Amino acid sequence: MKSYIKLALKVLGRRKFFTFISIFGITLTLVVLVVVSAILDNIFEPRKPESRFDRVLRCDRLQLRGPHETMTMNPGYGFIHDHILNLPDIEAASAYSEMQSIAIYRQNGRSDSKLKKTDANYWRILDFDFIEGRPFNAEEEKRGALVAVVTRGLAKRLFEHESPIDKNIEIDGRAFRIIGVVPDVSMTRWTAYSEVWVPHTTSKSSDYQHQVMGSYNAIVLAKSRGDFKRLKNEFDTRVKAMPIEKPFTETNAGLDTPFEAFSRDFTSIPGLNKMGKNHTLITRIVLMIAALLFMLLPSLNLITLNLSRILERAPEIGVRKAFGASRGALVRQFVFENVVLTLIGGAIAFVAAVLVIVFLNQSSIIPDTTFDVNFRVFVYGMLIAAVFGVVSGVYPAWRMSRFHPVNALRGGAQ
Repeated sequence: MKSYIKLALKVLGRRKFFTFISIFGITLTLVVLVVVSAILDNIFEPRKPESRFDRVLRCDRLQLRGPHETMTMNPGYGFIHDHILNLPDIEAASAYSEMQSIAIYRQNGRSDSKLKKTDANYWRILDFDFIEGRPFNAEEEKRGALVAVVTRGLAKRLFEHESPIDKNIEIDGRAFRIIGVVPDVSMTRWTAYSEVWVPHTTSKSSDYQHQVMGSYNAIVLAKSRGDFKRLKNEFDTRVKAMPIEKPFTETNAGLDTPFEAFSRDFTSIPGLNKMGKNHTLITRIVLMIAALLFMLLPSLNLITLNLSRILERAPEIGVRKAFGASRGALVRQFVFENVVLTLIGGAIAFVAAVLVIVFLNQSSIIPDTTFDVNFRVFVYGMLIAAVFGVVSGVYPAWRMSRFHPVNALRGGAQ
């Protein structure tokens, strides 16, 4: 093994340009994979204020299908109220509106912001750390109290260094009293992300409360993940039993984990898949194929470079075969050399990935977001580097091992 390592390092220093090209390709590919993994980890892994989302199911889409027409929208509050909020034996369920842009007026001018309308259970499912004040409760929700929770960033924009508690802000021509302040939320936490939250009962019209399709979403906090199957089955039964108005003949909706919800939206693209049928499996397959195709290009590049390297080493191969080296020993040696090359590229890639992630954390590209390179991503990245080494080294090594000793000693590759 020591001889293999020494030989591998000397070979890498023999043609420095080829070595640079190989390491650059490996590094670039792994940096992209590691950074993308960190972003996906941030989006789908439970973390504050969505730290309980390993026990959460959600409903973001409702689809009505007919022989000649299909309608896909967010579920309406009426649908959520009748089919989700009263699911049996759950810890909590909540309905919240899609985020909308609003203008808040104060004496110092206008401030553009984002608003969500929620219920009291929203604050039971999400674990916001309140800097000041409190969330609105069920009683305030029921009577449509004009109260609001805001983020620290918005409070600072509106009131600078003053406490915003019990101060009023004007939204849609009405004065809302601020009762709570929470930390700013990353936009990657889509359920939690907003700048202002008010009770949904403060809507000027109550028509939304009877809508089957509208602009609301639902989340259900199960007592444990073991309840997921029971809750999904109960929800499916309720959806199948609901009356359907013509010209529609079928209703599609689901209680999903965050990744399943993403898959349902992804596979609802026209021509990709009928909504609600094998959407998670299809999404996983598409992502795996994309990753494999992304890895294929540098692998082919490495195979070409390695084949060129090996052809140049024909005399060395001839000497080793003449002294009794087996075909398996030669293959192992050259694959090992390639693995060393890819691991060097992998180590450089992780340093580069950390620098990229630090840059993303310190920049305002995605505000209030922290990405991490955790141990799991590190291990996956090193496994990917090892796969690069083996895949891109096996064929050139196999080709090299078939050289005839006499032709190899003459420098040929026949």
